[in-house]
Amino acid sequence: MSLSEEIVNMEQRLLDLNIELPKVPRPIANFIPWKRQGDIIYLAGQVCEWNGEVVYQGKVGSGIDLETAQDAARICALNLVAALREALDNDLNKVRSCIRVGGFVHCAPDFLSVPHVINGASDLFHALFGSQIGAHARTAVGVAQLPRGASVEVDAIFAVA
Repeated sequence: MSLSEEIVNMEQRLLDLNIELPKVPRPIANFIPWKRQGDIIYLAGQVCEWNGEVVYQGKVGSGIDLETAQDAARICALNLVAALREALDNDLNKVRSCIRVGGFVHCAPDFLSVPHVINGASDLFHALFGSQIGAHARTAVGVAQLPRGASVEVDAIFAVA
């Protein structure tokens, strides 16, 4: 598929991949879900919540296994895509590039697979936007705690038309 084909068919791609987007989570503190500056959209961190309910809570590597944590990261990414679509007036066809993804994993001190957890988000962006648009730089860090006890949080930066 060419780059132009990837850009033109984003809503169809959601349908083809059987992806349902959640409602855009509303912040629990003093910030907004997204901020546009020119052709860049900065997406605030999203935890693994689905329509207001945190789906996975607790430490990865101690009660939450890698596969579950990857699903948590995927849910974070779905929240990010929902916020991105809102920022683009419901037109994901305007996405030109996923520039950067940041991942935070609430994990046990000896958990060493933090980057593999965030693959749950990265894989979603690659599947949805394709290999050219979905490719991104990334940071993944383990942390002592996340908002609302969530297991994973992800943020992202996108270039758009």
